[in-house]
Amino acid sequence: MENPETVVAALENAPAIIVPLVGGVPESVLKRRPSAHKWSAHEHACHLAEVHPLFFERLGLMLSETHPYITPYHPDAEMEDGALLKTDLRDALERFSGARQRLVEQLKKLTADDWQRTGRHDEYNHYSIFIMFRHLALHDMLHAYRIEELLLKKDWE
Repeated sequence: MENPETVVAALENAPAIIVPLVGGVPESVLKRRPSAHKWSAHEHACHLAEVHPLFFERLGLMLSETHPYITPYHPDAEMEDGALLKTDLRDALERFSGARQRLVEQLKKLTADDWQRTGRHDEYNHYSIFIMFRHLALHDMLHAYRIEELLLKKDWE
């Protein structure tokens, strides 16, 4: 059974896991990429702040329209080439935490029917508000895992 409360709790708790995790990454490792086109811990953390406007936009669209088209998100070439390395990490983490708090406040106001509202997405055979935010919770933990991998990485080439 789909449980919005569980998803909201995961989203609400993510900054409490991710911000201290990033804070534990040594400066010497923070911006170090494991290979040419793989993100550093800094980039993974900054990306979490960068995607929030997209989710606010999608939520608004799905609440105001019937079965709207949802544009897939893919990091652009600049991000892949290291643009996020220029982002201020402290600012990004503050934006992530603040935006997440605002998002959680909005999600707590949704009705059971709101959670089931759907949209069309080119990459998925079904897409709802519930799926979108479960996806975001999983996305948070994917990037947190990548940050932890880099924090604990033993052999750097």
